[in-house]
Amino acid sequence: MMPAAGPLLTAVAALAVVLALVWAGARLARLGGLAPRPSGARLLSLRDSMALDARRRLLIVRCGARDVLLLLGGTQDVVVGWLDPPARDSLPDESAAP
Repeated sequence: MMPAAGPLLTAVAALAVVLALVWAGARLARLGGLAPRPSGARLLSLRDSMALDARRRLLIVRCGARDVLLLLGGTQDVVVGWLDPPARDSLPDESAAP
């Protein structure tokens, strides 16, 4: 004997209503400024990565306007240090194109 379809339809409808409410709440939070909006400009970005051996890697991560050198792997992760921005006069001249 098959169970009645009424309770199953009620459960599916309730699930659809809950999912719609969650979706609408997320949209309202983004519009109201409570949730971050996905954008291209991020505070953190990976600038470069280099494998030292099978377990350890060096990473240069851009944090705002500065770069930080990280050593990952091994027994713990280490902040090696903050990198100074290059001097303005040491940057290659873009106007002198070959």
